[in-house]
Amino acid sequence: MGLAIALLGLCVSVAHADVKPDIAGLKAAPIVVEARPITSFARSGFDRPLGKLKFVGGLVLSSPSPYFGGWSGLLLADDTKSLIALSDTGVWMTGSLTYDGVRPSGIANARLGPLLEKTGRPIARGRDRDSESIALVSGTLQRGSVLIGFEGRHRIERYDVTPDGIAIGRGALKIPAAAKRMEPNKGFEALTVMKGGPYKGQPIAFSERLYDPARNHTGWLWTKNGPRTLHLKNAGDFDVTDVASLDDGTLFVLERRFRWLEGVKMRLVRVEPAALGPERTIEGETLIEADMNDDIDNMEGLAVTRLKTGDVLVTMISDDNFNHVLQRTLLLQFLLKDAGQAKTRPPS
Repeated sequence: MGLAIALLGLCVSVAHADVKPDIAGLKAAPIVVEARPITSFARSGFDRPLGKLKFVGGLVLSSPSPYFGGWSGLLLADDTKSLIALSDTGVWMTGSLTYDGVRPSGIANARLGPLLEKTGRPIARGRDRDSESIALVSGTLQRGSVLIGFEGRHRIERYDVTPDGIAIGRGALKIPAAAKRMEPNKGFEALTVMKGGPYKGQPIAFSERLYDPARNHTGWLWTKNGPRTLHLKNAGDFDVTDVASLDDGTLFVLERRFRWLEGVKMRLVRVEPAALGPERTIEGETLIEADMNDDIDNMEGLAVTRLKTGDVLVTMISDDNFNHVLQRTLLLQFLLKDAGQAKTRPPS
């Protein structure tokens, strides 16, 4: 009965998000983030085998700040500590992920602020604020450059990152003509800049839901000659919610599906470097598929980090739709232990 009630609540809350906070008067400042540990991925407490993945641990995150929530994009540094999270309200959060041994334990030194227009003020129009995805272009999460994907008014803009947070935007990517066919709330949900492989340094973005005639997902790879189309095999009508890349050119895809009778599902797919390329329909290996029997929510942000061991740390964050009663902000971590993946680690 408890799971059924939770399922119904999550179904309703995903379908009907609460009103998002107005960021017009928001200024960058420190915030307190509270964390409650998740020690078992299965709601029953008896974890099931996860194939090549191992559940490391998770957190239920909350904050007294009214601007905390809606987290849709995630970056995690190579040290697995420094992070940037992006909300779909046009808000960013920086901080340091802390650990108890190998398990995540909290977020320290958290700081939250608005994305700014060239005037230096927070993005004014509501339809312009729906920031859904983030990718590191160069530098670090303290001093670097990122791309941010928006829906509503579909665009991908470039911002500088400083120790104080994300600074004023400066420039944008050329958007493909086909992107104009995206629905207002099905835009650039997934975005990465390839860390390695034949397309190193090139952005890849996917629409949350834009099908080709074969009903496969539509994305774009930005080459020297501009954006080129590629497609992702549609298996079961999951939506694409984020992508992340490794230093060997592997692409990871986070997907989500919502149905009234089954609630929310989450899936993680791995695409080999050799499969990527413009004008292709790519297909990957499903590493995990989870449902309401597992401790998931509306998982939207994804980061993958190569550890010194060669293993890969997979980190996800959920969008609670600012429905703090029926949904949660979850941060989940998994370890991908795969000898083949470790062997493809580029030499130091």
